[in-house]
Amino acid sequence: MAEVVMPRLSDSMEEGTILSWLKQVGDEIAVGDELVEIETDKANMAYESDTAGTLSEILAKEGETLPIGTPIARIGDSVEGPAARPAGPVAAGNPPPPPGAGPPTAPPTGEAGEAHADAPPAPAAADGERVKASPLARRLARERGLDLATLHGSGPGGRIVKHDVEEAELPAGLTPSTQPGGVRPAAETAKGETQFQDLSKTQRVIARRMAESKATAPHFYLTIEIDMGKAVAARAAIKAAAREDDAVPSFNDMVVKACAIALREFPKANGAYKDGRFELYSRFNVGVAVAASEALVVPTVFDADRKGLRQIAAETRALAAKVRDGSVTPPELSGGTFTVSNLGMYGVDSFEAVINMGQAAILSVGAIREAPAVRDGQLVPAQLMKATIACDHRILYGAEGAEFLARVKALLEEPVTLAL
Repeated sequence: MAEVVMPRLSDSMEEGTILSWLKQVGDEIAVGDELVEIETDKANMAYESDTAGTLSEILAKEGETLPIGTPIARIGDSVEGPAARPAGPVAAGNPPPPPGAGPPTAPPTGEAGEAHADAPPAPAAADGERVKASPLARRLARERGLDLATLHGSGPGGRIVKHDVEEAELPAGLTPSTQPGGVRPAAETAKGETQFQDLSKTQRVIARRMAESKATAPHFYLTIEIDMGKAVAARAAIKAAAREDDAVPSFNDMVVKACAIALREFPKANGAYKDGRFELYSRFNVGVAVAASEALVVPTVFDADRKGLRQIAAETRALAAKVRDGSVTPPELSGGTFTVSNLGMYGVDSFEAVINMGQAAILSVGAIREAPAVRDGQLVPAQLMKATIACDHRILYGAEGAEFLARVKALLEEPVTLAL
């Protein structure tokens, strides 16, 4: 009998939440079969079994949050074995049988039988195959009480994505405020009617890590103004020469590339302060902040210093799409050594971001504005952009942060250097 424990699916994961069991008691399991869908601190993902056999017991019910290493199921050599413990809670007055006891003489009825009504097996398509849906879509459907088998998928290969669930009609009698995990009204006070909304696991982790970062890392901020005139012209030329299916680099892709090049020249900016010493990393992996439906998620462009602008553009678009449909994986959210956060598309001129734990700095990028500038004593129009770096003063000092920021500015103001 092999025991399946809550796996560590990301480098910062401490606990996981069972979202849905993809196999049921009695199913034959092969190595590599998707066994259970788990919500980590970074993403939702399916855990693949590393053991073959028969799923004989499910020890953790859907929705239960458990620490890493806690047993969640058992896989036996054959269908014969101990009676399966149901995934739902045990009803009061009906304790589980003691070890060695046989199965109950009759199926549970009344309250005991109803206790598991909220944990149905994974939905299946009409031909018996499991419905294809993103992890986020499955969770939203479960919260809204929707049957995935009744929905039409608009994603690749008919996959059901978040948008499909949001557009579906809710079952009679269920409204967004009464969904599990939804907004709950409370008594009205002098502030008006108060509503309480539960945080998702991702939101809880973000709140904790951002508070830890501000409390432990002494932040300081440096802002610089960058003339993006040549970058604007270069992007226009790239766009004009691109084929229909080519990825055209955005200005943020240029910033990512510029940061990756500068990181090679300033090793401490590509490191972190940990346990009284500096950690300096050999790879230059730039995280790109992406706004998801319920949180800010930071997927990683690995080895950005070695990649061309088109490749960076293709990767950032693919990662952003995965974040928004909930299919991004923990490995794609790990390993970042520096982060770029851009709010320019919202019209924000400048802002000060919070450093991601385990990094030395984060660069905040604002909008490109057409504004007057003085060049050789003449007032001329210019395309200006502000960038602010937040530095952990334990590893980066003022002069070092300023030199790094000046190097990023120089690279963006002569964008031909991004291709060298």
